[in-house]
Amino acid sequence: MSDRPNRLAELREEVSNFFATDYPQSVREKIASGQRLKKSDQILSQQALNAKGWLGVGWPKEDGGTGWSAVERYIFDQELDLAGAAPIIPMSVIYIGPILCAFGTEEQKARWLTGILESRDFWAQGYTEPESGSDLASLRLSAVRDGDDYVINGAKIWTSGAHWANWIFCLARTSKEARKQDGISMICVPMDLPGVTVHPIPLIDGSAELNRVEFDNVRVPAEFRIGDEGKGWHYANVLLTNERLSYAHIGAKRRDIERLRSRLAQWRECGEKAALVHKLAGIEAKLDVIETAILRVLGTDMEMATAAFLKIACTECAQAISALAVDIAGPGRAPMPDRAQADWAKVAPLVPPACVIAPQSYFFERAQTIYGGSTEIQKNILWRAISG
Repeated sequence: MSDRPNRLAELREEVSNFFATDYPQSVREKIASGQRLKKSDQILSQQALNAKGWLGVGWPKEDGGTGWSAVERYIFDQELDLAGAAPIIPMSVIYIGPILCAFGTEEQKARWLTGILESRDFWAQGYTEPESGSDLASLRLSAVRDGDDYVINGAKIWTSGAHWANWIFCLARTSKEARKQDGISMICVPMDLPGVTVHPIPLIDGSAELNRVEFDNVRVPAEFRIGDEGKGWHYANVLLTNERLSYAHIGAKRRDIERLRSRLAQWRECGEKAALVHKLAGIEAKLDVIETAILRVLGTDMEMATAAFLKIACTECAQAISALAVDIAGPGRAPMPDRAQADWAKVAPLVPPACVIAPQSYFFERAQTIYGGSTEIQKNILWRAISG
């Protein structure tokens, strides 16, 4: 009889114990109290994971990764979420890391993978442009070959974490072809090069984790291009499939549902409580269906249509949970001053952390059905698959 179930159970216990004892508890406490994490907090989190050998999730072992199966990684992701630890910043580890492992040269791997694992390098993703959002193939950022360099001009927008990053991987047009998906290359750009400018975009809660990044005659060595010239669209689609499934966070959703259930249990019986309990049960049932669908495709070559369905389902579920959290918080839900500066224990000492977190999550989750490919675009992908 296979001992695989026992090994998976042992892994789950090991991961759970790690987050309870060896993971930086200061990071968990900040998240639980609604405080915004700083870059130093993210570094502390990632260094703890890397010391355990668990930061390079989804990477082959020979490239410094865990070498885990899809099921093992799923267990890790679940326990991280359930523990209330900081999610791994995706741009470096989950997005560009696997692309480098699969398509990068040995020199590129040596240059970049270790820097990611040691948290010396933070990456941003340069995809969306001011006039090329969901229609990514219409991008205009140009990269013109000039000897051993590319000269890059244009702009990227809604770039998460660009204010922390020292590298950005960009989709850039290296030639004009009849089919707009062709002639696109993936090029890595150091953020400190002359001509690179980062403009933070203030959000409704006062934070500025999104940015506009401008490129003005930026000279980048051609050796920083990943893979073949003109094949960036292929690499981007490999990345986007991983990106859309990375929104699942089933463990985090179950954790949030349990917290909402606990808060409702403290209410006196009334019609409003019954309605909220019914709504919570409906969300949990949908989450069970989503998790079943995810478990069916773990470890398979997932089709774009399947990734599109899961992206829609997971993001809408996250929005439903955050909306219900605001309803349950009721009059206690806190307003949102600049939480980049706010110490909620001082600003609103009588407000429970749950009532602070509820509006933060609500506003943040509104964007989920836009970024990473809007819901409308995902529905187009599904329709094309259905209609043939």
